Amino acid sequence: MELLEEINYLAKKKKEQGLTEEEQQRQQELRKEYLKGFRAKFKTQLDNVEVEYPDGTVKTLKELRNKK
Repeated sequence: MELLEEINYLAKKKKEQGLTEEEQQRQQELRKEYLKGFRAKFKTQLDNVEVEYPDGTVKTLKELRNKK
């Protein structure tokens, strides 16, 4: 089962009938894994955002962050 499918399945089951202790732990693990992947992808997207200065130079946010 895919990550999001399993998260959604457990969320629906929690609303309808509740979860066992094991299922609750699994749900938390899946959420952490999902958020870890989401944050990594989001960081990559932000790193590739380009900023154009009035003088015409263009730099990515990653380049700007690395200068500090």
